[in-house]
Amino acid sequence: MDKVLASGGFFVAMLISFGALYTIYALAKWVLSQDRGTERMQEISDAIQQGAEAFLRRQYRTIIAICIVVAFILLFFYLKTHLDIPKGMTQRELAIKTVISFILGAMCSGFAGFVGMYISIRSNIRAAAAARTDLNRALQIAMRGGAVSGLLVVSMSLFGVGLLFLIYGGLSNVGPDYVVPLQLVGFGFGASFVALFAQLGGGIYTKAADVGADLVGKVEAGIPEDDPRNPAVIADLVGDNVGDCAGRGADLFESTAAENIGAMILGMALIPVFGAKGIIFPLLARAFGLIASIIGVYSVQIKENEDPMKALNRGYLITTLLAIAGFFISVVWLLKGNMWFFAAGVVGIVTSYLYVWITQYYTEYRYRPVLSIAEACKTGPATTIISGFSVALECTAIPVIVISAAIMLSYWLGKMGMAVYPGAPNGGLYGTAVATMGMLATCGYILAMDTFGPITDNAGGIVEMSDQPKEVRERTDRLDSIGNTTKALTKGYAIGSAALAAFLLFSAYLDEVVKYMPSFTKQVDIGRVPVFIGGLLGAMLIFLFSAMAIRAVGKVAQKVIEAVRQQFRERPGIMEGTEKPDYGKCVDIVTSGALKAMVLPGILPLVFVAAVGFSFKYLPVRPGTAAEAVAALLMIGTITGILMALLMNNGGGAWDNAKKYIETGQLGGKGSDTHKAAVVGDTVGDPLKDTAGPSLHVLIKLLSTITLVLAPLFL
Repeated sequence: MDKVLASGGFFVAMLISFGALYTIYALAKWVLSQDRGTERMQEISDAIQQGAEAFLRRQYRTIIAICIVVAFILLFFYLKTHLDIPKGMTQRELAIKTVISFILGAMCSGFAGFVGMYISIRSNIRAAAAARTDLNRALQIAMRGGAVSGLLVVSMSLFGVGLLFLIYGGLSNVGPDYVVPLQLVGFGFGASFVALFAQLGGGIYTKAADVGADLVGKVEAGIPEDDPRNPAVIADLVGDNVGDCAGRGADLFESTAAENIGAMILGMALIPVFGAKGIIFPLLARAFGLIASIIGVYSVQIKENEDPMKALNRGYLITTLLAIAGFFISVVWLLKGNMWFFAAGVVGIVTSYLYVWITQYYTEYRYRPVLSIAEACKTGPATTIISGFSVALECTAIPVIVISAAIMLSYWLGKMGMAVYPGAPNGGLYGTAVATMGMLATCGYILAMDTFGPITDNAGGIVEMSDQPKEVRERTDRLDSIGNTTKALTKGYAIGSAALAAFLLFSAYLDEVVKYMPSFTKQVDIGRVPVFIGGLLGAMLIFLFSAMAIRAVGKVAQKVIEAVRQQFRERPGIMEGTEKPDYGKCVDIVTSGALKAMVLPGILPLVFVAAVGFSFKYLPVRPGTAAEAVAALLMIGTITGILMALLMNNGGGAWDNAKKYIETGQLGGKGSDTHKAAVVGDTVGDPLKDTAGPSLHVLIKLLSTITLVLAPLFL
């Protein structure tokens, strides 16, 4: 009976993923059938499309080349290194399956990011065209265009992991020698590897263009945002898509994929109680979350005079309630109706709500942190940066307390859940895995809201540049202001889910090491010199990576600034409106600059982890020291990365919204000295909140998936 329930749960999850893919096709078809507006609007939209697609094609060529090299290196080391392979597989089988998993994970991640961005850069003009007559239709186009990306990410993650699980024989021979989930770790690594390059390259592109456009356009030339006279405006609009659509999509793709695999590995320990059902549970719970997100997306609609954020919040509430119901069904179906684990899932869902609220508090200008920065702008850029940095440091406290409480509570609930079965293993770690599933249950809807942001931002830019009537711009401004909020909230959600997923993957790493080396005690003794050094290097990696990402933005932005100044200086007709700027030059500068700058920080984590692991493996120390040192690197690096990402995301968001608060007419309004100081603060925060911070989300999980893949080589 248990085998029937497990198989049934698996095939239901796969059926839902197929159904979701059809729904995505229907959404995309509906969005693309909408009106494209005037000829001038189409001209601007086409320029954005061409720039975004050109960048993504060049970026993916670079990523594919790097992935091929990494795949061959993985295969070589897996075949040539002596490994203590657990019963149930051979070394050759492990090598081939790990590399195939890596390639498929990379392909799925890239496909999800590309298709999501393909639709988003075609949704912007349709949302802009709809805004000429109907706010609700514009909202629905932007949300459903964003949903193509959000739902595709979750569907491809579920489909990819499930397909490999089936091909590798995951539904058969479940017993003491069961190892199939260990053969899937390459999928998470491939997804994480592509995600880091997508987020890093897109982040460098979008912020270099944004900083260049703002500093010369707003501060020096005194022209408004998205003004067609700004030579960097098209590059800025392209950047919204490659950073916030393709980049964030790849980020959350690898979150869901890595979390599924990590939870399945932890489920292996519970085979004596649940059999294969504990391993299938993450897939079924993810599938029900997908259904909830689809219904939530279709429920979004508003009246003309209603706040658009209310519609999005209603959709999120519907998604959350349905996800909870889906969780309940999954627990009854596969975990013997154990309500302790259901409660652990609810803890994860509540945690996601709290993270969204905390992010709002620190990044919206209704609250004290942003208002304090706006006040500091009155006395110049220096006090703006001092005040903003203090807010950035402060905003790490409450999220850490929340995530700590969530981990502790879910661990206790998992432990209590297994205590009802005599002689059962400790279920605490599986409880934290279930909480992570709960937090990611609404991932499809959250990512749809995130992609909604750049779509509405682009729609506003298209309306501005095509000289549409004031009432049309007012509609797109209402949507754009909500889009800025949803992008900020998604960053909070992403780092919260990354923190929970990282702990889950750290636990999965320890379980994997025990599988390959039964004498390993899961004790990571930070008092031992090699282990302490591993932890110290892990913390240092976060700072070094962040420095590279921020410096890259600065270097490319300098080139953009010089190019814009040159055009204003040599072609005075641009400012008079009699001459058209050369938009392509700035697009070329940020494209080539971002692609060159992303490579070194992108390969740094892989080289770093491998160097630490192999160095301690061949030193004259006790067996297992390398695995322990890498565990310390992973643990301390994760903790440092979470704090740094919180600091950068919320600090940068607070600077940004302090500027937006002043632009509403407060404290002197646009063009005042206060506003100029706020723009300086915003440009300082830009590479933090949109390049280094989001890239750290991916880096945290990439460290986990790298260690999962390389663990056998360090023993």
